[in-house]
Amino acid sequence: MGKTAAVINGDGVGPELIDAMTLVLNACNSQIEMIRCEAGSEQWQKNGGDTYIPEETAKIMDESDACFKGPTTTIPDPKAPRSVAVSTRQKFELFANVRPIKTFDRLSPDKKLDFVCFREATEGLYAGIEFDTSKDSAVAIRKITRSGCARIVDSAFDWAKKYNMSKVVAITKRNILKRTDGIFWSEVQRVAGENPGIEIEEYYIDNMTQQLVKNPERFNGSVLLSTNLFMDIISECASGSIGSIGNVYSANMGKSYAMFEPAHGSAPKYKGMNKVNPTATILSGAWMAEYLGEPDIKDAIFEATDQVINEGKIVTYDLGGSSGTREMSEAIADAAKSKLR
Repeated sequence: MGKTAAVINGDGVGPELIDAMTLVLNACNSQIEMIRCEAGSEQWQKNGGDTYIPEETAKIMDESDACFKGPTTTIPDPKAPRSVAVSTRQKFELFANVRPIKTFDRLSPDKKLDFVCFREATEGLYAGIEFDTSKDSAVAIRKITRSGCARIVDSAFDWAKKYNMSKVVAITKRNILKRTDGIFWSEVQRVAGENPGIEIEEYYIDNMTQQLVKNPERFNGSVLLSTNLFMDIISECASGSIGSIGNVYSANMGKSYAMFEPAHGSAPKYKGMNKVNPTATILSGAWMAEYLGEPDIKDAIFEATDQVINEGKIVTYDLGGSSGTREMSEAIADAAKSKLR
């Protein structure tokens, strides 16, 4: 029986990026049944409710083998629901948010980066434990558990072993957050002891941001690993070094389910303009294809995307070109299809 994926259109430019991703997968003759559905702030503003994910979409997600989420908008209002991403990570226990960081030759001729960011995605400050202590003050709780740390650290070291990466870089603020980051660091030490061939290094979050600006190449061949908010910041900082946030793809992995998504936001000001870079969405979709049993399609799409970006002829404005979302997607689809013949 074939695999199914719930494909959430998202907000802003989300639907046109999802069109781009499905165009490329279909051109490669993917056998995944992609079921389009709605979630996010736009549908919530029309329909209301206590969640951004309607019941019919939640049912499709429950019955699918994986989920793809187009970029969604999260309204910064205490009365608005929790984000689609956070809700999905917590519901399906998608504890590992993974963002590979790799440069394209044409976009970064003087800088070659190749490392991966592992972010714990179910707890920390994103646990959503927040309350008022008076009309002028509020408290947010940073919840860190040993079990939560253990599974993200285990998965980071598993990735390092699978892809022959030599180092795991743990990012903390352990000199200040002695108890919470103390638990996290103790799990890093435990797993490092079980994997003597992999070096570990610790950076404090403030120093780490400086290092990523000053000398990001020092982290090549490494897995960068941290708690939820810290790695959200670090992976975004790292994304700035590879030409465009529009190039950064990601996955949210659990034990038996995964959600794939571009790392960028919904860019509502560009909605319907056929302007935004489809790279992150297309590569996330290719990664989903591999997860659902189509590794040849993933490899072909990655090679094709690399080719189209490095040729620089049919690329979007942020990549130095003048082509639209659809034109660039069609170029990638044609190149990928030719690689599968």
